[in-house]
Amino acid sequence: MDCQIVPSTWADGDSFQVRLPGGKELTLRLYGVDCIETTISNETMARRLRAQRRYFGIGGSDGIDSAEAVRIYGVEAAKRTTGLLADSFSVETAFTDARGSGLSPRVYAFVTLKDGRDLAAVLVEEGMARAFGVVRSRSDGTSGDEYRERLADLELVAAASKRGVWAMTNWAKLPADRAQERGEQQEIISIMRKLPPTSGVDPNSAPRELLETLPGIGPVLAERIESERTIRPFLSPEDLLRVKGISSKVLKEIAPHLRIDVQKNKI
Repeated sequence: MDCQIVPSTWADGDSFQVRLPGGKELTLRLYGVDCIETTISNETMARRLRAQRRYFGIGGSDGIDSAEAVRIYGVEAAKRTTGLLADSFSVETAFTDARGSGLSPRVYAFVTLKDGRDLAAVLVEEGMARAFGVVRSRSDGTSGDEYRERLADLELVAAASKRGVWAMTNWAKLPADRAQERGEQQEIISIMRKLPPTSGVDPNSAPRELLETLPGIGPVLAERIESERTIRPFLSPEDLLRVKGISSKVLKEIAPHLRIDVQKNKI
């Protein structure tokens, strides 16, 4: 379909508003990629920017200066996306909730440029984004796993070629940066696992970090839950058995910690 981008002050490289052919406006979140944050308005976004900085191995004696240096590439990614979408483009979406703010709810989508290129792939190839986040199968038959691997390969080439943000990478420091980020995330997860469950975790909307607080759910299973729910929501705890790696034993452990809003997630 012929879609148009809707200019906005909040948009970044992977999230933006579009106008569909019938005139309806929709906010999209690209599958499979993560562009650097452009605006930091709360602690959560500050943590995300720090995680992105560490992922790309950009650091120095002053973390604030390093964060600002990498944020500039987020601004560049937003400009690049706007430029790439200057011509008409097509959108493929199942209207799956991508957890935007209350003012701007989002849905996950694939975007194909007028020249046939995939927008997410272009951003990764040019070093404007990392291959990271929720994926699902495409209508052309490409599986979610294959799509993720393609993006990972493009990221490897971009890093080796020092394109975009990768030009700033301190390769000697990158392993320590990523290890520090993993360690801090695991510490938070360990603390949360020891806390009694309150309202429960909704597998249809919980962020990956919260999913990992469930017993027996690590990064791999959390990512698989995210991907599976974009295909079909979970209407009961038993539906999580659709996720590869979640056995009846694992389900029995996590079931008491789940909260599923059937009416909200019913198709």
